[in-house]
Amino acid sequence: MTEYAPLSRYESGAASARIRDQLARLRQHMRGEAIVAEAIARLAIRLNIRPGEAAQELARTAQHSGLALVDVARGVEPPQEETEKPPEPPGWLQGVLDTGHASVAYLTPVRDATARIVDFRILAANESATTVAGMKGPDVAGRRLLSISPGSAAGLLDAYVRVYETGEPFFREPLEYVEIMDSVLWPATLSVRVAKIEDGILATWRLLDEEELLVSGWERAQRLAEFGWAEWNLASDHTLWTPQMYEMFGRDRSEGPMALEDLPTAVIPDDVPVVEEQLRSLLEFREAVETEYRVLHRHGVRHLSMFSEPILDANGVPVKVRCLAQDVTRSRRRERALAVAHQQAHKQRQRAEEEHQVTVQLQNTILPMRRGIVHLPGVTAAVRYLPGEDLFRLGGDWFKVRQIPDGRVLVAIGDAMGHGLTAASVMLQTRAGLAGLAYTGAPPSRLATWLNDLIVNSAEGVTVTSTALIGHLDPENRTLCWTNAGHPAPILIREGQVELVEGRSGIMLGAFDATEYGMSTVQLRPGDTLLLYTDGIVERRGADYGTGLDALLDAARSCDHDGHDDPEELIDCLLRELGVETAEDDICVLALRVF
Repeated sequence: MTEYAPLSRYESGAASARIRDQLARLRQHMRGEAIVAEAIARLAIRLNIRPGEAAQELARTAQHSGLALVDVARGVEPPQEETEKPPEPPGWLQGVLDTGHASVAYLTPVRDATARIVDFRILAANESATTVAGMKGPDVAGRRLLSISPGSAAGLLDAYVRVYETGEPFFREPLEYVEIMDSVLWPATLSVRVAKIEDGILATWRLLDEEELLVSGWERAQRLAEFGWAEWNLASDHTLWTPQMYEMFGRDRSEGPMALEDLPTAVIPDDVPVVEEQLRSLLEFREAVETEYRVLHRHGVRHLSMFSEPILDANGVPVKVRCLAQDVTRSRRRERALAVAHQQAHKQRQRAEEEHQVTVQLQNTILPMRRGIVHLPGVTAAVRYLPGEDLFRLGGDWFKVRQIPDGRVLVAIGDAMGHGLTAASVMLQTRAGLAGLAYTGAPPSRLATWLNDLIVNSAEGVTVTSTALIGHLDPENRTLCWTNAGHPAPILIREGQVELVEGRSGIMLGAFDATEYGMSTVQLRPGDTLLLYTDGIVERRGADYGTGLDALLDAARSCDHDGHDDPEELIDCLLRELGVETAEDDICVLALRVF
């Protein structure tokens, strides 16, 4: 059974209808091209100019008239037939025409007033001459080439002119040719030969039959797919090679095909046993065999895939060996490149896993408390840390809440930019540095300046940054003094009202050297709840920051109306309202209940 579900009749019918529409549009376009090409040929004959000049004249007419080019082309009438009798053909010509089995015609140049060749006149043609559009020899004699073959304006006419002016013969097989007749394109594949004789050119042409088209197509397929074919006659030592075989083996055609017994000399030493086994299977076991080996080529090592078979006589004796070869060098190079890419990806995954393990250990060491209640003088703090869903993108969110020796409560929250080990390292430096510096009793603005210097001077030439909000809560007068280093503003919940606490905001830690920070102060009351958070709770994929912040404010209002006096219950309610029990990015929330 196929792994794909079968198409319904409706689906297949719709697909066929789309293809029919596409073909109809293409044929309409082709018809327009035929109308324009035929008009160009008619105009070139009427004005006795070259087809390129006639095309320019037609385009100018369309531009001046404001009509589409194809509409102007439809108005170009066929030129009147010339009444002047063409010159008599030379006496020798009839004998040449009679000997031709294909279509043969003798053409003389038609010149303009400056003696330039603009066309050719068919002086005579043999009885079997037939144009692509089906006109016979007696009907084309005496007429101009562009008149009976407008398609020749697309390149064949220029080839005829070169033959006449240079004397060099022209031969092309196969020639993909498109004739234009009665506003219809007539594509055909031809064999064409042209040579200059006296004051004219002798042209012979023949439409390729189906067998020749198949052979021609097979030759093109060999070149495109890099196939080669060979046959070794074991009785006479006669060998046939297609041109592609010479190319694959890097052999000059003047040297002739390689003898069967010389194949081992063409491959790299490591693959000689493969060739020997191939020939043994063919000659001794009389079996077809498929092999692959590497050939020493002038452009480097080539990988050849070979399918060989013995041709046996009536008694089962091998009399010939035939081989179909394909150059698979590009495929092998892609496979090697893919293998290297897989290996590099595997190493990167290993490094990422190792970094992840170190990051998790750092986070567990730095933030052993992921949720819970901390009771401090004048305040009860609930904390919640949620790592992102993608464990390999663990961030640098952190918090700090504790009493310092002078009786005040240190309250801080931050977010190191980035993910993984780098973010965790910055988080470690910031949180550990703050823990030590806070014992100096310095104000939050001075602590932020010191932390900025710490991060800048420890980055070793790499710019790392972190946001932070650092504050001191005085439990006696319930005053919070804080410094904001690029962090989201805190939210105050008071008696059913929810609002952002505006304050002075500074730049992120680590962004610039020697940065000074300002301070803000807010007077809290018993029963107030202050929310500190990182941006993971407000940033959502596909939504801007403002939308996420509004959602957080709405959730805080809803949860406050539900009467959650316990700060931990308040955080639970917020996460439910926002639908972020599991998060794309890290989330850290700190809820301070003042009493």
